[in-house]
Amino acid sequence: MAVVIDRDECTGCGLCIDECPSEALSFDAEGISTVDPDLCVECGACVDVCPVVAITL
Repeated sequence: MAVVIDRDECTGCGLCIDECPSEALSFDAEGISTVDPDLCVECGACVDVCPVVAITL
């Protein structure tokens, strides 16, 4: 499994970044959430808080 962020749907609200227990999420240069697969523990917390369903696991 892997976290996938749909760049076209992400609004850059930052809720996923705040929720991530492993600090695997951050903003890229365009203000879109991005995931570091080396830090991601695939817990799904980001999926649960995304208001626009831009993140899948």
